[in-house]
Amino acid sequence: MDGTGTSVTVGLLGLGTVGSGVARILLDQAERISRRSGRRVDVKWALVRDPERPRPGPLPFERITTDVGQILDDPEVTIIVEVMGGIRPTLDYLLEALAKGKDVVTANKALLAEHGTELFAQARRFGRSITFEASVAGGIPIVQAIGQGLAANQVQGLAAIVNGTCNFILTAMTRDGLPYAQALAKAQELGYAEADPTLDVDGTDTAHKLAILAQLAFGATVVTSQIPRQGIDRLLLADIAYATELGYAVKLLALAKLSSAGLELRVAPTLVRRGTPLAEVSGPYNAVRVVGDAVGDTFFYGQGAGSLPTASAVVADIIDVVIGRAGLSFRAMNLWSENGSSPRLASSEQVRSRYYNRFMIADRPGVIAAISRVLGDHGISIASLIQHDPGDDSPPDSPVPLVLLTHLAVEAHLIAALREIDRLDVVHPPSICLGVEE
Repeated sequence: MDGTGTSVTVGLLGLGTVGSGVARILLDQAERISRRSGRRVDVKWALVRDPERPRPGPLPFERITTDVGQILDDPEVTIIVEVMGGIRPTLDYLLEALAKGKDVVTANKALLAEHGTELFAQARRFGRSITFEASVAGGIPIVQAIGQGLAANQVQGLAAIVNGTCNFILTAMTRDGLPYAQALAKAQELGYAEADPTLDVDGTDTAHKLAILAQLAFGATVVTSQIPRQGIDRLLLADIAYATELGYAVKLLALAKLSSAGLELRVAPTLVRRGTPLAEVSGPYNAVRVVGDAVGDTFFYGQGAGSLPTASAVVADIIDVVIGRAGLSFRAMNLWSENGSSPRLASSEQVRSRYYNRFMIADRPGVIAAISRVLGDHGISIASLIQHDPGDDSPPDSPVPLVLLTHLAVEAHLIAALREIDRLDVVHPPSICLGVEE
């Protein structure tokens, strides 16, 4: 950031939940922010769509505008804080801001995941910086932790719960026995889920965040479409119950693992061993487990969304820009570099994991043997199995569940085996398959 005056002027793009939180911290804690940054930070403008809509934020009406040009063309504004979300027109606004010599602080995970290379190239072209702590895991300082605190390490793997909506729903299904639809309705009632929760529950939001984490931890430039993704919107209460019986909790995980085969990335509901820190993360909270080659296991936990937790991360970035740390880190880390070397992505032929499988089968002799034979033909062995007695009241010929856990198996081999099993005349497809993370 340029200039040596006693104050710094900020323009906010967005004054919703997070934007209002940012304004509140900067105004209510002005003395604290000034003491920690060495300069006073003033919010001059806030861009909104509807200036007449009532807002809880503390900004006076005369600082609110619907004209983005009023912000981008103001020479006093040296930092643009983007908390409006979306791809367009947000991308155009930030590219213009960088071209006009303004540093950018953003919480926009989708924009970074899909257009990080373009944005960071523009920042380098004009000697500006982009900071984005709030884009992943809200108030948890995971971006600085990986980028700076763990800089001595090569990250070997990470497993993250980074969508509070999904974690709240899965907690309600597990603890309260609510089916998915009722758990979602409860999340919406309490404000943890949007009216249209699609991007949360289908795994897209988590995939955006995993793309950012993959860049930070591995230098991997990937877009969302390259990340295998499965949401929780088709998860049945029965699978939650069976996982519990087997000693596991089901969590929507962002997973990344580095091996000689390459980088494995995935977003999926996953069985996590009960008693481990990730399994115990409940409600709308987030957590990230990072394994480094020097430090070993590390674990980060906290609120992953909400006005003030997310605003906390945004304001921390603003302070870093004002002090000058952000510019130094931006140049040194060289993220989303057009000339960077990205690790190759592992194929399904190279991915190995344990798996949970549930089949609906005919209640007759020889079915388990037939399924075991197919699995064995594909080199997959069974670690444990559950089949409950359907009881005398069960209708004749009604399908019954068979649940099994595999030992380590090659993903491509398991997929081929499941296709073959689903074609058996004693199996009612489709079978259910979830990964297992110990």
